[in-house]
Amino acid sequence: MYIVAIAWLYVAVLMAVAEATHSTGTLLGGIMTFVLYGLLPMGLVLYVMGSPARRRAIKAREQAELEAAQAASQLTPDTGAEAAGDAVTPVGKEA
Repeated sequence: MYIVAIAWLYVAVLMAVAEATHSTGTLLGGIMTFVLYGLLPMGLVLYVMGSPARRRAIKAREQAELEAAQAASQLTPDTGAEAAGDAVTPVGKEA
């Protein structure tokens, strides 16, 4: 995928140089040629082509977080409302 992008940007650079060095061309025209024929189209194509990989990475990260949360919940002791033992003597009874 990246070899096509590199080749396209190479062609865009050559077009920009030809535009800038032509007798009626300008440096601004060369820059605009490179940006409009090279950077913007390749940025868009690489963004669209990379979306499945980004989606897989997001799902893998969510799965890892879910597994970590499940592992953490299995390791923590029970934190119920009842006390584990009689730390305080009940009212009305003597020890």
